[in-house]
Amino acid sequence: MPEEKKPAAKVEPLRKTHPCPECGKPSHREHYPFCCNRCREADLSRWLTGAYAIPVADDETKADYPDEEN
Repeated sequence: MPEEKKPAAKVEPLRKTHPCPECGKPSHREHYPFCCNRCREADLSRWLTGAYAIPVADDETKADYPDEEN
């Protein structure tokens, strides 16, 4: 019996492609949100060398925490 070819299913991606934060090219599923492994590793390198930092208050005791009541 000859096998019939089934039409390919139209699968919509779970999330829209966004531009790569490094170079601006469209992102790819394997490296999301980046376009390639090079851009992914460049971003990781910046985190590991301290180029990116999360700001903190100089004096944690005087920090304004909106969830806490005085």
